[in-house]
Amino acid sequence: MVLERLELAGYQVAGASTRAGALALLAAERFDLVILDTLMPDALDLAGYQRLAEGSAPVLFLTEPTSLDGLCPWLSLGTADYVLKPLRMPEILARVQVLLHDRGAEPPERTPRHTGLIMGDLVLNDATCQVWRGPRELCLSPTEYRLLRCLLLHPGQVLSKEQISRNVWGEDGARADNTIESLISRLRRKVDREAPPLIHTRKGFGYWLGPGEGVGSQ
Repeated sequence: MVLERLELAGYQVAGASTRAGALALLAAERFDLVILDTLMPDALDLAGYQRLAEGSAPVLFLTEPTSLDGLCPWLSLGTADYVLKPLRMPEILARVQVLLHDRGAEPPERTPRHTGLIMGDLVLNDATCQVWRGPRELCLSPTEYRLLRCLLLHPGQVLSKEQISRNVWGEDGARADNTIESLISRLRRKVDREAPPLIHTRKGFGYWLGPGEGVGSQ
């Protein structure tokens, strides 16, 4: 999720899900910044942190409050920073910009309305959490924003209510069918209010996003 959001914000990224993969990337390529989740599988031990701290790239740790004491020696060097979980993407983006600025790296060139997820005249910008349909900026709640983002990530794909619930509220956030139907209706009124419909219903299966005629509605 973090890598995806950084890429949408205009950064070039590469990722690894294990310690071995991270160390292989560091050995093979030069990076302006390293972002490390301290709870990743087979996470780096203290020796691994030392190697990162001695490298040329600053480090941003994504960590739990209980892990801060172990990171203090590296944070005090001035070439590292941290973001506490639960993660908030605006905070991560802000810390990334500060670390890159201190290093002298140029931020990615982007304009507020043309970076992110796009379908026709519908634009979702993860860097600013804003959405436009043509010239009209949409006022979405956080839940509506997450739903629209989920649909934009799967264009033309019918998503079941179970899939939508999992993407919007998380693995442990199951919602009743009528809750999802109500959320879809609210989002549809905002997105499709003054333009050809993009949010469609496949009755008995779920919902999909894309140009074309809808199949039923709720």
